[in-house]
Amino acid sequence: MKKHPNPKLSTAKMSAGRTHRSAAPRSGLADLAPRPSQYDSIARLIEHDASRVQALLGLRYQRMLQSPGSFLRGAALLMAEDLARATSTGLVVQLCGDSHLSNFGVFLSPERELVFDVNDFDETSEGPFEWDVKRLATSLVIASHELGHDERRQQAAATAAAREYRDAMARFASQTRLEVWYSKLDVDRVVMDLRGFFSDAASRRIDDVMRHVKGAATSSSARAVLAYGPLGPRVVLDAPRFSAIESSPDAMSADDVVEVVTGYARTLSSDRRALLSQFDVREVVRHVVGVGSVGTECFAVLLTGRDDHDAFFLQVKEATASVIAQAQGSWSSIEPGESVVRGQKLMQATSDPFLGWGALNQGDRHRSFYVRQLFNDRAAVDVSRLDEAGLVAYGRLCAWTLARAHARFGRAEEIAGYLGTSKRFEESIAHFALAYRERNQRDFEALRDAVERGRVTVAS
Repeated sequence: MKKHPNPKLSTAKMSAGRTHRSAAPRSGLADLAPRPSQYDSIARLIEHDASRVQALLGLRYQRMLQSPGSFLRGAALLMAEDLARATSTGLVVQLCGDSHLSNFGVFLSPERELVFDVNDFDETSEGPFEWDVKRLATSLVIASHELGHDERRQQAAATAAAREYRDAMARFASQTRLEVWYSKLDVDRVVMDLRGFFSDAASRRIDDVMRHVKGAATSSSARAVLAYGPLGPRVVLDAPRFSAIESSPDAMSADDVVEVVTGYARTLSSDRRALLSQFDVREVVRHVVGVGSVGTECFAVLLTGRDDHDAFFLQVKEATASVIAQAQGSWSSIEPGESVVRGQKLMQATSDPFLGWGALNQGDRHRSFYVRQLFNDRAAVDVSRLDEAGLVAYGRLCAWTLARAHARFGRAEEIAGYLGTSKRFEESIAHFALAYRERNQRDFEALRDAVERGRVTVAS
């Protein structure tokens, strides 16, 4: 392990991190704070969804009801509010805000290399580092439960991930700021990069996982959703994924989306603006993907460059105040779209070169958006296809990646000092994750009951 160039400074900061244990003992991270007696999880979801596209809410709830894991993905607000009720470490970093297993994956870097990283930042905001770790561990426990594992194995998966986070943070605390900043998980070299941090058996398993996700990524292409006719390329509509934009006074039009794209270009670097200017918008369609984001305004924009076969897609997605900010009662003057972009660029080792933000004034309503490439050879691991060892290995990859993302904020030494060298941190995180699995299950069942009673409507 490399020594820090200023050992005294490192020691001082690690000591400062340890002082946070007095106000927030590591054993206390196991606690799941009770909810207020009148708290209604379904009412909170309905209230939070009031600003979404109402015609898509039935689909959102339908997807949330597929499984407790799907519910967790769509109920980030509930977990953020639960986390906000607990005592926090006060060690604030840039959070992903929604760090469940499915929000990690691979994509192409600007250098056209496949890299593994966090890939969803709709809920990014500053907050206590442990919030992201708890959500990751909880998603692992729920995934393990859905794979039929007993509680001992569920706990083992969460413990392994939290331990990897602690070990990785200690590693990053020993590195220089630039070493941390340029650290990344290269898919082709992942086992080499982590050699010494995994056993030989675990390394082989990780290699298997990454080969699976790499194969999925390289098969992704914009061409797969295009049809060519006399008028050139068109998006193949396959609702709800891609659908025509409806004509409605309250809905955004294709012209509105083009206006956002035109304004967004100003947030790109000069070279990216020059490249984007070489493309023309050919078509705009509504785009629906995922679980948690269903119901937000989201569009796919087809552009072409040199000719009809030089196709390029942008995704234009509405941004709102993150659930982390809402749960903490912290409101920023920064545009939500810009906040998403700032968080992503800070946390990702390699960000989309076309990532930027824009806005639209639609009547009395001001809307904020972020824009990125839609097809960039992205892929996520299908967790349902992993065996027990694969799930543990994948959870550790995600934990390492999350630690690296947090370390880029500049507080690795303090967090490492707080975490220490004992097993207390991972044991507490695993205990919390098991408890939250039960709460999430009750909320999932409450949503199912709300549908049966007609309180919530799902798509048929």
